[in-house]
Amino acid sequence: MLEYINRKNSDCYKWDSECAEECLPLWIADMDFKAAAPIREAMQRRLDHGVFGYSIVPQANYDAVASWFSRRHGWKGINRNNLLYTTAVVPAISAIFAALETNMDQYRAVYGKTDRIGAPLRILTFTPAYNAFFNCIENMGCEIVPSPLVLVNNRFEINWSEVEAKAKQADVFLLCNPHNPTGRVWSRDELERLAAIMRREHLYVISDEIHCEFAFPGHAYTPFASIVINDTDFCVCTSASKAFNIAGLLCANIFVPNKELFAQINHALEVHEVNGLNPFGLVAQVAAYNESEAWLDELNEYVYGNFCYLRDFLAKELPMLQLHVTEGTYLGWVNISALNMSAETFCQRLAKEAHVLFNPSEMYGAENYIRINLATSREVLAEALNKTAEWVNNQ
Repeated sequence: MLEYINRKNSDCYKWDSECAEECLPLWIADMDFKAAAPIREAMQRRLDHGVFGYSIVPQANYDAVASWFSRRHGWKGINRNNLLYTTAVVPAISAIFAALETNMDQYRAVYGKTDRIGAPLRILTFTPAYNAFFNCIENMGCEIVPSPLVLVNNRFEINWSEVEAKAKQADVFLLCNPHNPTGRVWSRDELERLAAIMRREHLYVISDEIHCEFAFPGHAYTPFASIVINDTDFCVCTSASKAFNIAGLLCANIFVPNKELFAQINHALEVHEVNGLNPFGLVAQVAAYNESEAWLDELNEYVYGNFCYLRDFLAKELPMLQLHVTEGTYLGWVNISALNMSAETFCQRLAKEAHVLFNPSEMYGAENYIRINLATSREVLAEALNKTAEWVNNQ
């Protein structure tokens, strides 16, 4: 059963950070719901063991991941020979960049990209983008090739002509599937078309699929791996952390079908020392994937209810704000351009004067939007929105 928890004064980044003081925080993307009972029970059994030394990844973890994605999403073929473990998806992406750097010049030479030999990796990605993508790209010495999404009938769409042009300039395509922050759940047709472009232009694809369990009614998550069954120039990053609210346990997976790159990424994880896992993260992942599906279904229903509440509230109380079509994740992406202030200014003033905290779109490489975390109780969401409406209407 889904249970909301008051996380204040629990050393919680979302609620207890200095910027969240005295605020209702609907910003950072984690949830205010207690983890599923099977997860807590598995962790309690591990706790009762009483020793928390270095851990190996047991076969049970590989089996749990493979079984979950096969039965829930139709993605087959995951096994211990193509699955790597690390602490989180962001370190995974950094390690993949490092691994690709080691043989990219050879790859460029094979495919006639000789003008790029010796240059930093160029990473094509859609914008707006998850802010950590920008950090990864910069911190690893890579260059970003942004491809802005475009609004069509209140829905973010891919600018196909621009993607095709910019793919010629890049080495790697970094995909977010489903997309954070816009909430797009990419269709099979879109993913097939993207795969065809990347194959034709010889780009390696990294697909971040951490939000894969959140698709609203009428939409379905499609694993990128199920599109490119016969290819090996890609990898997929997943984790139970986002869906089951266990991000602090630090356990994520990288699916790598290419044996040579598998070894190189494994080495990069060792070099960056992000290959050691928390024993609680391992048992939590097994319990999440093997025993907590009903809890996740209830969560999805509740989150969708919160999205509908946000949609209806804005239409009635704040019609000048525009909620674009959202198909998944637990994030609302709201256009505030009618207020004639930057998103950063809006969020700073709202936090200071109305004690509500959202994320400004500047951190995602966009203007005039706020990102609202819907993974909280309906009561907290309602209170935050009422405070926001009162503040906006008094400006």
